[in-house]
Amino acid sequence: MQNATFQDVIEGRARWCVERCNSLARLLDMPDACVDAVITDMPYSSGGFTRGDRMAAPSAKYEQSGQKLERVDFAGDNRDQRAFGYWCALWLSEALRVAKPSSPICLFTDWRQLPTTTDALQAGGWIWRGILPWDKTEGARPMRGRFTSQCEYVVWGSAGEMPFEREVGCLPGFVRAFPKPSEKRHLTGKTPKVMQEVNAICKPGGIILDLFAGACSGGVAAQRAGYRWIGFEITEANHAEGLAWMLEEERGAVPPIEGQGRLW
Repeated sequence: MQNATFQDVIEGRARWCVERCNSLARLLDMPDACVDAVITDMPYSSGGFTRGDRMAAPSAKYEQSGQKLERVDFAGDNRDQRAFGYWCALWLSEALRVAKPSSPICLFTDWRQLPTTTDALQAGGWIWRGILPWDKTEGARPMRGRFTSQCEYVVWGSAGEMPFEREVGCLPGFVRAFPKPSEKRHLTGKTPKVMQEVNAICKPGGIILDLFAGACSGGVAAQRAGYRWIGFEITEANHAEGLAWMLEEERGAVPPIEGQGRLW
């Protein structure tokens, strides 16, 4: 729904929304215990060993040489590791407030920020429950003379205790999927196929909150599996791209994920 807000999703007037806003500021407007899962791909503030490396534009850090698809840069990817941890703890504590008891949380990260992300999750008050590796397959960028950085990770946990009987069954302990550039619309975005695997931790039909929606691949995957979805995105161009993608999916212009039909 093009002009929907999080209130519309929570109150059942819309199945999804993507708002252009600062996530932390918008979180303060949300009521307590209103979402069933928090699943997000925040800016990693990674992509280099030195401060100068991290200060580079995201396109300079993450875009492969020879890449023909041009993607828009995005905000918030230039914090050092300590500042990144403090920043995450701020919004994670507010995200805990809006999550229903026992709700899962899933945070994408890379190997450089993995330790800090697990610390920040717990500093925000969540219970850390594990790490889900995402194997990008042999199609990942090779590295001569060293191990290829073939995996990214999902740090996951819960808002307090998490019962085993949650209507989601047994989920695999890793995701294996090559991130085809043609299947994403954001510089560092995950494909709907990857997001489908991670979204499966949410109870059927639940509300998923994505605080850093990017081009909304998480929302596209949520639509295809029958979830309701709330997305926040601060960058104007990415918000517009994500909104367009969500509307295309709603109208049936985008083919469903292989093996997954629409549920409404």
